[in-house]
Amino acid sequence: MNRLLASALFLGIIYATCGVVAVITVMPVNGQPSERLTPDVSAVMAAGPLNEVSGMVKSHSYPNTYWVVNDSGNDARLFAINREGQMIIPTFSRFSYYGETPEDGKQQWEGFRVLYTRNVDWEAMTADDSYLYVADIGNNFNNRRNLVIYALSEIDPTASTQSAAIKIIPVRYPEQTGFPGLNGKRHFDSEALFSADDHLYLVTKHRAAQGRAEAGANLYRLDTEYTDRDNDLVLIDHHPDITQATGAELSPDGQRLAVISYTDLWLFDRPEEGDKWLSSSHRRYLLNTAILRQVETVIWDDERTLILSNEQRELFTLDLVDIGEISPVLSNKTE
Repeated sequence: MNRLLASALFLGIIYATCGVVAVITVMPVNGQPSERLTPDVSAVMAAGPLNEVSGMVKSHSYPNTYWVVNDSGNDARLFAINREGQMIIPTFSRFSYYGETPEDGKQQWEGFRVLYTRNVDWEAMTADDSYLYVADIGNNFNNRRNLVIYALSEIDPTASTQSAAIKIIPVRYPEQTGFPGLNGKRHFDSEALFSADDHLYLVTKHRAAQGRAEAGANLYRLDTEYTDRDNDLVLIDHHPDITQATGAELSPDGQRLAVISYTDLWLFDRPEEGDKWLSSSHRRYLLNTAILRQVETVIWDDERTLILSNEQRELFTLDLVDIGEISPVLSNKTE
């Protein structure tokens, strides 16, 4: 039996109604999932500079290209990798630079410098049809007053050597009145950014006193994109059980939202009305943390395939057909 199928959290029962194949999710009797998802490692980001990848997004313009960034303590640089985790280097730079394996007479490729930015705590990426977005929104101690989202034009990683911020969008949580938060609560950190219906959304990561993980996540929407003043994030929704969300991404067809944490994968259906994504119907899958370790990002590679990455440089591919999330009858993925 397929290893991933054997470790699926929920039992998917497939049935047909009016010619449409659907999937029903059945929980165990006690209401708690008992198995854990254990996807195989599909690639490793072996290049030295990719030492703490915190954000990833699939290119909208170039095939087999994924953009990644490192978080705090690193330079303001953007990296391009392929599905095998190998760095993509500008063609003419290959005469002077190497990616994964040192070569005599060459220097390590250090990525694409991003002009007009600085990396205080880059924690997330997303993209729409106009821009790549890099979110400098890491706020572990809830004491930052300089949260910002950078909008970048997507460069050709085989032809350019640097990128630049086209828009610099300062953001703030209007509910935050103390820096750090009041009563020891830290509810104004985020490592998850996604784009939906011409808006950017953030999912928060909560901590209690002394920095302990706390269950709960808020969904905020960015309604304005002023560059000369703070943009107030609009609180849209809340989920009481998501704990330590580290990434989020909307599926290519816009119908499902994936949210990842250190311990769980959540899949939310598009709300019937509005944008309360965290209140819509959903499925929750526990992760095998012994294998996945510290998961930092989730992206959709196509309509049925998720790619996860962890802080240990590993990439994991998760086919939703294997866990009964999608009926293979409805899937049109080609090999």
